[in-house]
Amino acid sequence: EECAVFHCRGCWTVLGDSLQLCGQEPPGLSVLICFKVTNDVTREDSLLVGLEGALLGCAYYLLSCRSCGLAVGFVLESSVSDLAYLRDLFCFFKDSIICYLLKNQRIVEASKVNFPPVTLKE
Repeated sequence: EECAVFHCRGCWTVLGDSLQLCGQEPPGLSVLICFKVTNDVTREDSLLVGLEGALLGCAYYLLSCRSCGLAVGFVLESSVSDLAYLRDLFCFFKDSIICYLLKNQRIVEASKVNFPPVTLKE
């Protein structure tokens, strides 16, 4: 099994790990979905609304790195029915994080890592 630590692309702060992965990325979104994140991930106070793309019509809070302020993901507050299973979960943008693979001690782009399938229970 591929265990990894998720780091901020901007400053290398630890944001989470693959033990908290809890779902497969939906079509159109390049994200890692997690139950928990570190205290270095902050949720912005302002609720945003998606105006295009996969988050069209969804209300969400932006997640940022506490150290450098880089936007690293989002938490859905309300969504279309196809994305309802993501509500209240932490979704990291794959292009905002770097993965440190523990087994072989390598640093890899999050988009290039294939984690084992994880399915949320209904």
